[in-house]
Amino acid sequence: MTIRVLIADDQMMVREGFSVLLNAMPDIEVVGEAVNGREAVDRVRELSPDVVLMDIRMPELNGIEATREIVAADGTAKVLVLTTFDLDEYVYQALRAGASGFLLKDASARQLADGVRVVAAGEALLAPSVTRRLITEFSKLSNNPVLPRAAQAAAYGDLTERETEVLVLIAQGLSNVEIAGRLVVAESTIKTHVSRILVKLGLRDRTQAAVFAYEARLVTPG
Repeated sequence: MTIRVLIADDQMMVREGFSVLLNAMPDIEVVGEAVNGREAVDRVRELSPDVVLMDIRMPELNGIEATREIVAADGTAKVLVLTTFDLDEYVYQALRAGASGFLLKDASARQLADGVRVVAAGEALLAPSVTRRLITEFSKLSNNPVLPRAAQAAAYGDLTERETEVLVLIAQGLSNVEIAGRLVVAESTIKTHVSRILVKLGLRDRTQAAVFAYEARLVTPG
C-alpha cells in the first residue's frame, strides 16, 4: 500500500529535495507540497495524505498551530515535525499539539523514508532514548501548572493499576519489548495494554501518552 505524503516547508530546496528522495521509494508517493502552515492545512483537507512532513517555523501559520488544526480536523493524517535542532524548544509544543514525532532536516534518505513508514503505521517516531531526553527536557519548559492530586486521579482514573504502570514505563522511554521484560509478560500483552491506554485517554500514539504522563505528573522530569 502506497503511503501518501504532503511536504510543508517554506524552503523550496527542502521541499524539492525531500520530494525527490521520497518519490524514489516504491511504497511512498509525495502527493503535494505547501509553503506555509495555512496552505498545509488546506492541502491536507484537499489531498488526504497519510503523513505530513511539517516544518515548525513557517509564515502565516507556524507548524505548531498547523499541526493542531490538522489533528483536530483529520483523524487519519499523521504529522512528522521537521526541525534543524533535536532539542528545539518548539518540538515539545508540536508533540503536545498532536505530532507523532520529529525528524531532523539533515536526515538521510533512509532515515526519512523509515520515519515516514513508522509514522504512517501509527507508531511514534522517537527512539526510547530520544523520548526520554526530549520530554524530560521540555516538560521543564511547560507553563502548565502541576495538576492537583484530585485532577490527576480524574485524568487517569479509568486506567487499571497495570495500565498505569505501563504508561509510566512508556514515559520513561521503554519500548514494548523492554516493558514486557520489565513486567515479565508477553510483548503482545503490552501491545494490548498500550492500545487500551490510548483509547481510554483519547490519545493518538505512545508519544502523546508520554507527554500526558509527564503533564499529569505520573512521571517527574529528570
